[in-house]
Amino acid sequence: MTVTPTLENYLERKNIDYDVVLHEPTLSSSRTAQASGISGKRIAKAVVVRDGDSFVLAILPASRHIDLPDLGKLLGFDVTLATEQEVRQLFEDCALGAVPAAGECYGLDVVVDDSIEAQPDIYLEGGDHATLIHLTHAQFARCTEGARHGRFSTHD
Repeated sequence: MTVTPTLENYLERKNIDYDVVLHEPTLSSSRTAQASGISGKRIAKAVVVRDGDSFVLAILPASRHIDLPDLGKLLGFDVTLATEQEVRQLFEDCALGAVPAAGECYGLDVVVDDSIEAQPDIYLEGGDHATLIHLTHAQFARCTEGARHGRFSTHD
């Protein structure tokens, strides 16, 4: 697998140029950073959270952990992590644990942690465990232009 069709079509529709970066297969964003030699600050990790029947895609650097209470305050409701089954249903063309940090193309609201905004370029999962999408900061901003922004992460 490489870039998922959903993500590839989305980037094409938005006329966003990107590079594909292949790396040895990994099972976590922090391991992806190590395998690819890219700082975890520049790898956008996607975490699916829920409030009742609604889902939100939270995007933060791979080098940080999500703070659910802070995210809940930002969003204005209590959030919990989505289950593996829910994530599998939302991202049918992705490998489990390789969710791209591009929720709009999957019909999800998005919230972006402010700590990723300082990066000149961003890498996100392509939908499998061996492919990253490389975007400039401006391209990433176009992918998340309708997203809420705030602080909801802590250091490793």
